[in-house]
Amino acid sequence: MLPYLLILPAIVALAAVYAYPLVKTVIMSFQDMGRRELWTGESPPWVGFDQFTNILGDAEFWHVTLRTVVFMAVCVVATMAIGLLVSLLMMRLSTWVRLTLTTALIAAWSMPLLVASSIFRWLADSDYGLVNTIIAKFAGDDWLGHNWFLDPLQGFAVIAALVIWGAIPFVVITLYAALTQVPGELTEAAQLDGASAFGVFRFVTWPVIKPVFIMVTTLSVIWDFNVFGQIWLLRGNKPEPDYETLGLYSFSKAFTSTSFSQGTAIALVTVLMLSGVAVYYLRQLMKTGEVE
Repeated sequence: MLPYLLILPAIVALAAVYAYPLVKTVIMSFQDMGRRELWTGESPPWVGFDQFTNILGDAEFWHVTLRTVVFMAVCVVATMAIGLLVSLLMMRLSTWVRLTLTTALIAAWSMPLLVASSIFRWLADSDYGLVNTIIAKFAGDDWLGHNWFLDPLQGFAVIAALVIWGAIPFVVITLYAALTQVPGELTEAAQLDGASAFGVFRFVTWPVIKPVFIMVTTLSVIWDFNVFGQIWLLRGNKPEPDYETLGLYSFSKAFTSTSFSQGTAIALVTVLMLSGVAVYYLRQLMKTGEVE
């Protein structure tokens, strides 16, 4: 009985923070709450599955979903590839260089999103941005005054750079910790048998770090699918429709169009989309525990 009493405060806190808002979201998605119901406190009318029918039948919703998936895939692939390369590089560095790099990564990781977004806005600024200045030195003065956010593809490249930059420290530190668990005698034996560097990684290193790599990738999918603050801040708190991902699309429907129920329905559909990824992550976590 005592263990249950000790864990009870945590359960109550989780229920208050997560369960109650989720239940309210589910209820609201089956209603039609507008500005009138919000200000008067009147009970919104029930509309059944109308909100979901309207969303799933809206071409714009699927366009935003495709944009979100592509953006997430680019960010996850780039983050994991760069993170793996840097973590492998750290295995070859001297101790003091590795400690210096680790300190820099932790400093970058701990930087508030508002500060990091301000730095990237300055880097990509059309009038006095550092990126335009450097490119202009090699490609000509036409790049001076170039606005990266006029073209959504270029704008998303800047946003993706910020997302990847913010995620790499966690990936590098986690994968480096996994790499330190690779038995040195197995690596030496493979090298003595004539295995190439790629062969050592493929048949000795990868099987050891694979569970950690998959779990970090799964977390990155969840995080990058829900990117909100980076886009919001880089677009000056007023993201254009071409920059909307599912999170921003839900927010826009709820608070710009004052269709709160439609916004909550979009948020609920997003949760259902990510629930499969979450289940896969939990399965991998349980498998790792069974191995240990």
